[in-house]
Amino acid sequence: MKILFASSEIYPLIKTGGLADVAGSLPRAIRNLRHDIRLVLPAYRGVAARAGKIKVLASLGLEGAPGEIPILQGRLPGSTVPLYLVDCPELFDRDGGPYSAPEGGDWPDNARRFALFARAVSALALDRVGLGWAPELVHGNDWQTGLVPALLSREARRPATLFTIHNLAYQGLFPSETLAELKLPPDWWSLDGLEFYDQLSFIKGGLVYADWISTVSPTYAQEIQTPEYGCGLEGLLSARADRLSGILNGVDYRDWSPCNDAHLVRPYSVRRQAGKADNKRALQEDFGLPRRDVPLLGHVGRLVEQKGIDLLLEVLPELLARDLQLVILGSGHAELEQALLDVQSAYPRQVGIRIGYSEPLAHRLEAGADMFLMPSRFEPCGLNQLYSLRYGTVPIVRRTGGLADSVVDATPERLADGSATGFQFEAAEAPALRVAIERALALHAQPEAWRRLVTRGMQQDFSWPRSAQHYLDLYQQLVAARPG
Repeated sequence: MKILFASSEIYPLIKTGGLADVAGSLPRAIRNLRHDIRLVLPAYRGVAARAGKIKVLASLGLEGAPGEIPILQGRLPGSTVPLYLVDCPELFDRDGGPYSAPEGGDWPDNARRFALFARAVSALALDRVGLGWAPELVHGNDWQTGLVPALLSREARRPATLFTIHNLAYQGLFPSETLAELKLPPDWWSLDGLEFYDQLSFIKGGLVYADWISTVSPTYAQEIQTPEYGCGLEGLLSARADRLSGILNGVDYRDWSPCNDAHLVRPYSVRRQAGKADNKRALQEDFGLPRRDVPLLGHVGRLVEQKGIDLLLEVLPELLARDLQLVILGSGHAELEQALLDVQSAYPRQVGIRIGYSEPLAHRLEAGADMFLMPSRFEPCGLNQLYSLRYGTVPIVRRTGGLADSVVDATPERLADGSATGFQFEAAEAPALRVAIERALALHAQPEAWRRLVTRGMQQDFSWPRSAQHYLDLYQQLVAARPG
């Protein structure tokens, strides 16, 4: 098959979250299954320099563009996957992130930026660039590509469209006048189109007009059809439930496996686990903690309420009365950052906090911690629990989204039959989190039972080829049924 995969971020070219990891790994897995998949990405500052040998393929005249827009071709680093770059310096070649300015806050012209990107993707999909290559399916991701299925829906002959929700909380909402400013079809301004409470919703372009909607775990696909998780779109998603499915994200074990991780002080594996102790001692040094043989809990992620950091803060006074240590790497809301730093000041021999992000340190934390905390209020898929399982770092998670789908709770029955891989709790409340941590600490005090739990987790296979095959099956279904 011929597939065009559109994303606003792709690892290792540019990354703000899990979308980039998926966009950098899934196409490689599809390519390895011998299908012709190609990526398309805005040409943000510095991206072209990291995309191999670049050549200009063509130029496009697009609505909203300041002039002719060159389409560049390179390669996804470390792969044979072709990469198209939409080269509009006025909109994409700037300091800061892909969505926000260096000083914080969204770029004020994001609607224009990603409307132009969607128009470029649509032109590529219809071979209006003159490449002699037209995909049978276009796979868009998150609100930044939401207009692609909407634009293609107006074509008599077009590729099939799949739209994947990575996090429904981010919807691409803009003032009502934006529809006219972008010269989008007036008939899109309706409840059955892109209008959402008198705002223009980019994500609705994908949810309404795509041939199929997917999201990044089976449980999240069910959750987003409820008021608790649907972000106001649960009615639409329920109405399209027959064309909505969840496929759990995978992990690229070339990057995330303790047996070949260059960031670790000593490699280890499920068969040779002794090296994990060396990484624990190194992690304690990284965070300025004394090297002690006590339970070491860790967390990497955004310091926001979605991730349950406030729940963790609520249980810390009682938790730190125990003989244990905690390390956290992340950044987010200033008040949560400061609260964690205050805890570190009060418990300097037990708590290490690093505000910011470091890829090497994230790997070392996964390898060195005994347990990994993910008390998320919602989690479409989550990747750190998958990394943790492979690294023998037992995940403690709330039963939601991909966390529910990937961690088997260590109940007495699951411990007895050998299927347990971690600890779950139900309510998004501090007492429930505390009980889950206490259960984990109790089992950690039983070395042989803990070793069996760790081993079972390390044996799990969440590699991308498995997830890619699920996507491939869906691609084939959609291509067979495509219009025209």
